[in-house]
Amino acid sequence: MAEKDSVYKGKIKQSGIFNFKDFYEFLYVTIVDFGYDLHEARYLEKTKGDSKEVEIGWVATSDLSNYFGIEIKIDWIILGMKKVQVKKNGQEVSMDSGTLEVTFSASLMKDVNGEWENMFFKRLREIYDKYIIKERIKGYEDRVFEEVSEFIEQAKSFLTLEGLHDF
Repeated sequence: MAEKDSVYKGKIKQSGIFNFKDFYEFLYVTIVDFGYDLHEARYLEKTKGDSKEVEIGWVATSDLSNYFGIEIKIDWIILGMKKVQVKKNGQEVSMDSGTLEVTFSASLMKDVNGEWENMFFKRLREIYDKYIIKERIKGYEDRVFEEVSEFIEQAKSFLTLEGLHDF
């Protein structure tokens, strides 16, 4: 089993108007374009009166080598989502209103293939990680941090641009 070192935790939180379908597609396409395999582990939707609550759990993984990999967990919570009509570029369009929170946690995985599992190799792996490939690990951690930061910035930009509308 791979050992996971937490590298990044962050979130996007927005209350207001957004297009859920477009944002969902944008995040999906963006993370796949970054080279990750994406799995939707959870999707729950509850209707409460005229609004909905949505919970989504994604797990994105990417192999960096036969020893290293990246795992990003993306958890969505949308509260009070309902359809609203807004004017955008002079035309009335249907969008969603509610509170959107998307949390990201990224980990650098070591021994992704589980080749160093028994006690003897596990001890060797600790020495290998701590003394021999310490700088490589630091480089991969920086890469994970930068990729997830870029991913979040693109998502924030999308929400900002998508939220521009006339009243």
